[in-house]
Amino acid sequence: MSLPPPTPRPPVAPSQHINPFRPTTEQDVVLYVIVVYSVVILALWNLPGARVVINPLKLMTIGWHELCHITAAIFSGGIVLSVTIDPNLGGCTRVEGGSPTIILAAGYIGSTLLGGGFVLAGFDTLVAKVVSFFFGIGLLLPLILVREKLTILLTLCYEGLLVGFWFIAHAQPLRWYCLFVGVMNIFYVVWDLADDKFFRKINDSDCTQFAMLYPYIPAHVWATFWILFEIGVLIAFVLLGISQFKLDSTQMAAQAATFLPT
Repeated sequence: MSLPPPTPRPPVAPSQHINPFRPTTEQDVVLYVIVVYSVVILALWNLPGARVVINPLKLMTIGWHELCHITAAIFSGGIVLSVTIDPNLGGCTRVEGGSPTIILAAGYIGSTLLGGGFVLAGFDTLVAKVVSFFFGIGLLLPLILVREKLTILLTLCYEGLLVGFWFIAHAQPLRWYCLFVGVMNIFYVVWDLADDKFFRKINDSDCTQFAMLYPYIPAHVWATFWILFEIGVLIAFVLLGISQFKLDSTQMAAQAATFLPT
């Protein structure tokens, strides 16, 4: 007895290739905001009067930068002699011993990587909720070294904003708040150099320190190198955010509601 002929399979439609690095409409907004934030922070960091308004965020940025110097100094066998954190004078960590190159590089590398983590928060509300805890602690820690009443008052206002944003639109504003801090940290080299050029602060930028450590490489070459490094890291974190966080606002709100819902 002969077997019936096999039933032909229906043609399979070719799978549509989806580029994971193509931003969604929601992610396009994040990219535009990063550009706007970069310009706004450059203005706020350098305009007299406006500089005071962002002092708490500057202190957090400078404080993390100096903490990276301190950590590198300790792990490379150095001894920390003094630490200065000032929104107008900048930061300064004086050490004895250790590896000068590692200690200097740790500041910009640490600032850039922290900024990258905060940039990711701009792509997802749940990530922003988690990152906001580090944000809150980072705002308060510099007050250990700061006694200026206006700065303390402004810091409490920024902390109040951080808490308040948890209860607005299912914590969506936290994304933009954390993204602002991310851009501020990831481009710390630019702000550091601007302080050197426009305000002649007492504490030299790390690019100037690198030029003193390696006199045959001018400071502007170091500045170019570190700015390109920051841009490269920003691009890497942006691509990571685009590829991994594809939810729209409604989906993000539903997902974020699973973690400390408000």
